[in-house]
Amino acid sequence: MDPEEKTAKIVGGLFITASAAPILTVLPLGFLINKSPDYLTKMAENEAQVMIGMLLELIWGLAVFGVPVMLYPILRKHNEAGALSFLGLRFMEAVSTMIGITMLLALLNVSQEFVDAGSTETAYYQIFGDFLLVSREWIYIVGPGIIFSLSAVVLNYILFQSQLVPQWLSGWGLIGGTSMFVVYLIQLFGVDLGFLFVIIAVQEMAFAVWLIVKGFNS
Repeated sequence: MDPEEKTAKIVGGLFITASAAPILTVLPLGFLINKSPDYLTKMAENEAQVMIGMLLELIWGLAVFGVPVMLYPILRKHNEAGALSFLGLRFMEAVSTMIGITMLLALLNVSQEFVDAGSTETAYYQIFGDFLLVSREWIYIVGPGIIFSLSAVVLNYILFQSQLVPQWLSGWGLIGGTSMFVVYLIQLFGVDLGFLFVIIAVQEMAFAVWLIVKGFNS
């Protein structure tokens, strides 16, 4: 197996991991994602679940940054500025994920204080918890949302230009990335078109499978 073929398989696996890990967080953190009114109590009662959610998000963040690190030596041969842009954007996305994990840990601490406080000073912990929860949502809209979309556009532009993969596949990624950028941008104004996420989600899985099975075009 030559180095580029090996890289293609690793990148394909990282793409699958980066897509699967955040989806799996719905299982341990569903009550938090769905904004359950008693989320602080549930967090304190289900500390093990929250820690599993943190672990999944950590895996997600590492996979997100692993993709451009592995791809950079290949992409720079075709578009060095684009390769650097992709690396930088993915780094920012990974950092935002890590900040989200830190906020989740802070929320867990607040939930424990909330329960220990009993009937006294619960309003203070509730307000602080709500602030952390909303801040975490906004970070994920900007990081794994807007920044991710831009990185997808940059990556697929380089792939389309270099023909490292079939142009129908990278063209699909350009459409998906652009669509997601618009979706997350208008979400800042309260408009939710999240169903369009399926365009880039399916494309990334197709791209990952293509890399694992076929690799890059020579």
